[in-house]
Amino acid sequence: MTTLEDKILGEKKHYYCSSSESGDESDDGSDNEVEARSVEVPSLPEVNKWDGVSSNTGPKGVIRDWQRFKQLETEKRQEDELERLNLAKTLCLDGDKRDEDMDLADDQFMVEFRKKRMTEIAEVINRREPNFGVVTTLANGSEFLDAIDNEDKSVTIVVHLYEENVPTCKIMNRCLDSLAHQYTKVKFCKMVGSTAGISHRFQIDGVPALLAYKEGQIIGNFVRVVDELGDEFYDGDVENFLIEHGILLDRHCVPNYIQNNQDADEDSDWSLE
Repeated sequence: MTTLEDKILGEKKHYYCSSSESGDESDDGSDNEVEARSVEVPSLPEVNKWDGVSSNTGPKGVIRDWQRFKQLETEKRQEDELERLNLAKTLCLDGDKRDEDMDLADDQFMVEFRKKRMTEIAEVINRREPNFGVVTTLANGSEFLDAIDNEDKSVTIVVHLYEENVPTCKIMNRCLDSLAHQYTKVKFCKMVGSTAGISHRFQIDGVPALLAYKEGQIIGNFVRVVDELGDEFYDGDVENFLIEHGILLDRHCVPNYIQNNQDADEDSDWSLE
């Protein structure tokens, strides 16, 4: 049974603490208070390093930032344009150099080509081809063969087979005498048909006949040429006939400097005689 004293003491027990107990309780309270403080303190936001631009600039700051941006943009554009110009200049110089190299190579090739051609032309001009200027009479078949086979390969040989008693053969001999003086590089010959061993019928119906040779090969065989020239003809008619059949080279188609060179050679030959 609870007494009055217990009741009084009991009530005090709830509200009364000894010094030691109060100290312990105060210590516990301080610890709890520290823990509470440590828990209740909010974390501070992380401080970022300032990059030189404020996010809270005013209107003037915004204008300055925009002007700076446009300046940098213009400078970048100018740098890109300058780089493109330098690249284009470099490519242009390289292209010009390649073109100059190609032109130089072409010029060198043309110089060598011209030099080679001039050498060849000089060799042709300076080559001493035989000069004739007269009609050679062949006495027999042996001389006929020698006149063809032993001659320079560049020489064209025209042989007239004729008979003494045929009037057109006499006309042909006179024409060939004239052509021999005009075409001194061509060897003109004449031979009586009977001495060459031709048939009697050919001696009557085949003459005058013209035979053309070069390099030992026959290049023209014209029997009874009066069928084309007629009974009366001149050296110009015979010349045109031989030109048309490719035996003679038309003098009018020969360049003047070649003709002059040939004339000079002929003059020197005549002077030596």
